[in-house]
Amino acid sequence: LEAAKEVSERNLWQPGPRPRHADDHCIAQTYARIFLIERDPRMIEATIARFDEMIADPRPGPEVGWAEDDNWSWCDALFMAPPTMALIAEATGDSSYLDLMNTMWWETFDYLYDPEERLWYRDGRYVLQADGSGPRTSNGHKVFWSRGNGWVFAGLAQVLDVMPADYPDRPRYEELFRDTAAALAAVQGEDGLWRSSLLDAEEYPIPESSGTGFFTFGLAWGVNSGLLDRESYLPAVRRGWEGLVWAQQADGRLGWVQQIGYAPRSVTADDSMEYGTGGFLLAGSEMLKLANSASD
Repeated sequence: LEAAKEVSERNLWQPGPRPRHADDHCIAQTYARIFLIERDPRMIEATIARFDEMIADPRPGPEVGWAEDDNWSWCDALFMAPPTMALIAEATGDSSYLDLMNTMWWETFDYLYDPEERLWYRDGRYVLQADGSGPRTSNGHKVFWSRGNGWVFAGLAQVLDVMPADYPDRPRYEELFRDTAAALAAVQGEDGLWRSSLLDAEEYPIPESSGTGFFTFGLAWGVNSGLLDRESYLPAVRRGWEGLVWAQQADGRLGWVQQIGYAPRSVTADDSMEYGTGGFLLAGSEMLKLANSASD
């Protein structure tokens, strides 16, 4: 908590400089969570002002092309901004911030979600055309990037964690969560880790830990929250955690983390990055809850 407050004070409790860019809203998740503990209004004032500007100036949803400053045209954005908006709604008691998130979420869903595979394209460059043409893996499969889907699944869990039970569209999010969980569990590797190309493990057969961390977190959160059947999903959760522990190196770093990118790639044991550690810690937090519930 003290480390989070130190970072927040250094930032003067400000979101990033790009007004509508989802990545620049992510830091405010920390501000909102600290506010919910300490209730100091200055912690969320700038973030509220940022979202009020977006509510007053609605922009059209993602279309063919790249417009990341205006909308969520890449799937990673669904981890960066929606939980922040949901937390601000909880902090203020004002559902307009949840409504803003809701509108933008489903616009991105319409743009990037593949209902047949129940997975998310990373961005418009990978969405197949109506005739089935478009980018495919070397073995002819659709391109679904592990960490990109991990960002979405973890973001969805974090949104549901604070969304009121009576929010009108909550059933849609719960259905989406269950559908995504089923699709992800079906492509988990026997070693517990997912590959960077979800539907084509042969293209990059080396395991990848950042997507695995987010998937393990989401599945474990689903079991802990009661949204996923414990008997059906607990084996996948345990395998995922065992895989993550295997990926942790002797010096404590998490290895096998795909580096910054936007498409499936191979990795090595020495590859590490902060977001991989974050996914590992998220998963670990839910594993502790599982352990505590088992001891009860």
